[in-house]
Amino acid sequence: MPLTPLDIVNKEFKHGFRGYSEDEVNEFLDEIVRDYETLIRENDELKENTSGMTERLEQYRKLESTLQNTLVVAQQTAEEVKLAARKEAELIVREAEAKAQQIINQAEEKGRHAVMELERLRKETDKYRAQVKSLLESQLSILNDGYNFSLKNE
Repeated sequence: MPLTPLDIVNKEFKHGFRGYSEDEVNEFLDEIVRDYETLIRENDELKENTSGMTERLEQYRKLESTLQNTLVVAQQTAEEVKLAARKEAELIVREAEAKAQQIINQAEEKGRHAVMELERLRKETDKYRAQVKSLLESQLSILNDGYNFSLKNE
């Protein structure tokens, strides 16, 4: 079991002929040296582990920063894609509305032409009716004149 500071403070040496027993003091000092060397090694290992942990922590922090930056870039890219899609959708809608308006305009133009053609045909029909009526009236007049002429001659 390693020595504690209290063990060192409380250690008493037997008095020999010339003071403390030299062997006991040397043995105790050897024990202190071993324990102190063990503590130094443990301390060095802990420092090394701490250094390794600090390096790993720094790597993790860099990785976290990289991931955060990647996330920000991904979010920005997603927003840009949404914006581009929205703009493209608006463009498609505008093109569709323009095409629809063009189709409506063409249909209205065809309708106007059809109305004009119908009106032209009505006028032409009225003109032919008038001509046929005039022809029939002149033929009827000729017949009536011929019938009246034959009645007078009889």
